[in-house]
Amino acid sequence: MKFGTKAIHAGVEPDPSTGAIMTPIYQTSTYVQRSPGDHQGYEYSRTHNPTRTALQNNLTALENGKHGLCFSSGLGAIDAIIKLLNPGDEVISTNDLYGGSYRIFTKVFERYGIKFHFVSMDEPASIGNYINENTKLIWAETPTNPMMNIIDIEAIAAVAKKHQVLFAVDNTFATPFLQNPLDLGADIVMHSVTKYLGGHSDVVMGAIIVNDDALADKLAFIQNACGATPGPQDCFLVLRGIKTLHLRMERHCQNGKTIAAFLKNHPKIEKVYWPGFEDHPNHVIAKKQMRDFGGMISFTLVGNRIEDAKKVLENLHYFALAESLGGVESLCGHPATMTHASIPKEEREKVGLVDSLIRLSVGIEDSEDLKEDLKKALELI
Repeated sequence: MKFGTKAIHAGVEPDPSTGAIMTPIYQTSTYVQRSPGDHQGYEYSRTHNPTRTALQNNLTALENGKHGLCFSSGLGAIDAIIKLLNPGDEVISTNDLYGGSYRIFTKVFERYGIKFHFVSMDEPASIGNYINENTKLIWAETPTNPMMNIIDIEAIAAVAKKHQVLFAVDNTFATPFLQNPLDLGADIVMHSVTKYLGGHSDVVMGAIIVNDDALADKLAFIQNACGATPGPQDCFLVLRGIKTLHLRMERHCQNGKTIAAFLKNHPKIEKVYWPGFEDHPNHVIAKKQMRDFGGMISFTLVGNRIEDAKKVLENLHYFALAESLGGVESLCGHPATMTHASIPKEEREKVGLVDSLIRLSVGIEDSEDLKEDLKKALELI
C-alpha cells in the first residue's frame, strides 16, 4: 500500500459483529472469560484494548515497523523508553530538544543514576567521542524543537550499530508522512501523537514503533506494568485523524513554504529557521531523508527584545497563542517562556533559543490570511 491508502486502511478492519466500517470504541475495562485463562485475546484494558490494537497496528504500518505501542502521552512513551535502562547507564541526547524531554531526563531519571550528555549532532562522527562502556542509548529529534536542526539519521544509526547502542528518534515534527527513521536504521521511533498524527488538538497521546521482537516485548511489559496507556475514545479520535494525515501534511508543507518565504524577506525579522531553505544547516540531509520540509518554523526578531516577541504573539489572530503544535489550526508560541522554560537560559541560548524566538505551527488555513495576520502583528513593533 502507498501512504495515503495505509493511512485509511492499514490495521483497520470492519467490525466483525456488525460490519461497522469505523473501528468501534470498546469502552470497557475488562472482558468475560469462558474459563480461567480462556479468553478472546483480551483480559483487561490496561494490557490490551481492541480500539488501541487497531491504532497500534495502523501506526506500525505508517512507520514501516513491526510492533507499535501507544501511551497516554508523548512523555509516557519517553518514560517507557528510558525505563529500558539501569542505574549507571548513559544516554547521548541532542542538545536541542523539546523542553519536556529535557525535564524528564534531568529532573526525573538523573535522580535514578542515569547520566545524560547533551551534545550537538550536526557532525555524527563526533558522537563517538561521547560513547563509553556505559552508553546504552542515543536520543535524537529531527527536525529539532524549536531550532529546526536536521540530524542525519542514517549516519547516526551507523555509529549506534558500530557501538551496539540503541538509537531512538523522536519523529513528531516530521511524521511518518515525511520521514521514516526505522528505514534509515533507527531502532526506536517515538511520536507525540498529540501533534500531527491526531491533528485536531483534541487528544493527548504518545507512541513507540520498533522492529525488534525482544525490544517490543520489553516495552510492552513496561507499558502494561507502569500503566501509561490511552483510553479507547482517544484511540478512536487518532484513528479518525490519521485518515487525513497525508492530505493535512501536504497542506502544512505548502503553507509552511509560503510563510517561511514571507518571513525571510521581512525587515523586522533577524533569522528564520526552516529546513526547506537551501542555506539552512544540513539542508542537503533534510532533502535526502525527508519527503518535504513541514510546517514548523521558528524566527527571531531584530534587536532580540522579549517585549517585541510578546507584542507580536499577543496581536496574532489566526495564529493562536498556545502550547502544542500540529493541529489543523495555526499556533504560535514563545519557547523561552512556554515549551522550553524548563531549560536553563544559558543552555537555551547555546543553541540559539534566544528571548525573541517565536515558534510557529503553520496550519491548513488559507496562506494569504496567515501572511496578513503576521504582517499586521509585526507592524506593531
